[in-house]
Amino acid sequence: MEKAKITAYQLFVLIFMFELGSSLLLALGIGAKQDAWLAILGGLSGGVFLYYLYFKIYSFYPGLSSVQVLSKIYGKVLGWILVFQFGVYYLYLAARVLRDFGGMLVITAYPETPVFIANAIMILCVAYGVKKGIEVVARTGEIFFVFLYLLAFMGFVLILASKLVELNLLKPVLENGLKPVFKSIAKETLYIPFGEAIVFFTIFPYLRDLKKVKQAGLVAICLSGMNIAIAMVMNITVIGVEVTQRSPFPLYITIQQIQLAHFLERLDVFFMLALIIGGFFKITIYFYAAVITFTELFKIKNYQKVVYPFCLVILCASVMIAANYAEHIDEGIKVVPVLLHFPFQVAVPILTLIVVFVKEKRKKKKLKASAS
Repeated sequence: MEKAKITAYQLFVLIFMFELGSSLLLALGIGAKQDAWLAILGGLSGGVFLYYLYFKIYSFYPGLSSVQVLSKIYGKVLGWILVFQFGVYYLYLAARVLRDFGGMLVITAYPETPVFIANAIMILCVAYGVKKGIEVVARTGEIFFVFLYLLAFMGFVLILASKLVELNLLKPVLENGLKPVFKSIAKETLYIPFGEAIVFFTIFPYLRDLKKVKQAGLVAICLSGMNIAIAMVMNITVIGVEVTQRSPFPLYITIQQIQLAHFLERLDVFFMLALIIGGFFKITIYFYAAVITFTELFKIKNYQKVVYPFCLVILCASVMIAANYAEHIDEGIKVVPVLLHFPFQVAVPILTLIVVFVKEKRKKKKLKASAS
């Protein structure tokens, strides 16, 4: 494990940037149509519960790395296997997010550029950040957090000033009842992006004040969730449900609609800039978690030695993951949540907490018996 320390505020910034990441790129919860924002808020509620779950597990083993925690809970052999699977999971998700942003750049700005080149440039920047360490990444996040929030606020104000918002497009609320909303939560918004905070289980040991892990994380998840819901409301009220459903990047289309006094227009470049910043932090955190997990698992002294080999693995995986962007998104929505997100984000943490409670209960019984 790297010898580094971050503050509670830096953890808050990292979680916030991570949660926004690719979430603004996608039409989250659009299966619920005009109630997509409700599906996002529902996913946020579940995400708060999941984050508390991750924190609760870690609270029994403060200061230990994720590898040490799982080894203590499940034993050396089973713990090793589980940690290895989590490492592969983080690598795979880093590759998926990299493909998200490579596809976005190629489709919107560089149609003649191969997706491999776009991904390669992005992953090299990420690798540089990972090699510098979590402290540098966290301090960089503090700078870009303010910049990103200013861009978001400016975009929101300009959309309102352009008189593009049509609130009637949000009606009728719950036209088909709660079933589509719950379906979207169960299949998508619970996992993306809120359940993905499982990756911060690897980052918790670096916090200077462990008591603030819960507070910083919950505030970041709530704030980012509300921002994602607002972004989806903007998409639906500006371009409508049908266009939001069909578009691979609905917020990009929404920002393109801004036209103020025939002077302020074509502001999609700011949208792309904000998304690339968010994408950088999301890929970096997944990449860093995978590198730290594998270096401790295989007892490699210096994690920096494996950064570039893993960089190549993620780059190749991002290109091989799907034949095209449509297939990549379809796989991410229909297959990945069932086969990967639910087991790693929900099932394993719940099972782990049950095992921890059972072990703690047995310890207390032994202590009482020895005391008597």
